[in-house]
Amino acid sequence: MTVDRAADLGALIAARVRDVPDYPQPGVVFKDITPLLADAGAFGQVVGAVVAQYGAGAVDKVAGIEARGFILGAPVADRAGAGFVPVRKAGKLPSQVIAASYDLEYGSATIEVHADAFTPGERVLIVDDVLATGGTARAAVELVRRAGATVVGVSVLLELAFLHGRERLDALGGVETRALLTVG
Repeated sequence: MTVDRAADLGALIAARVRDVPDYPQPGVVFKDITPLLADAGAFGQVVGAVVAQYGAGAVDKVAGIEARGFILGAPVADRAGAGFVPVRKAGKLPSQVIAASYDLEYGSATIEVHADAFTPGERVLIVDDVLATGGTARAAVELVRRAGATVVGVSVLLELAFLHGRERLDALGGVETRALLTVG
């Protein structure tokens, strides 16, 4: 199937993202993207759509947020001709790191990147699967900026608008947030 329009891509994504109620805890509806990932054509179209949002050569690095942001971000980096930087949960990286803590809809967490992951002036696209409360993406923006690099944008597969994550990113100033599908 070829997707020519954003509405068609949104329908494709919606059809391949499964809701899992009460995971990882009661009251949370988890957005499971594994059916989308299992469909090679749909997955390829999603990667292509993210790259098309910015254009090949528009970024120097793609920062993928653990864990599903790795799955989306690595092929985006490859197609965009950019390097890939994993943004990991605390304690997972082997070298010197910089860290940022944040709150999310069901707890709090800390993410880290290697201290030498970005250089001043690099253009960085942050990629993740879902934008919910915006805490994780906001912490990733903070890490990139602390390293002296420029955040070109935050790109997500799915935005849960009712959790107001975009507003938290907008409050940072200068962060363009793009979602392939927005719900709620």
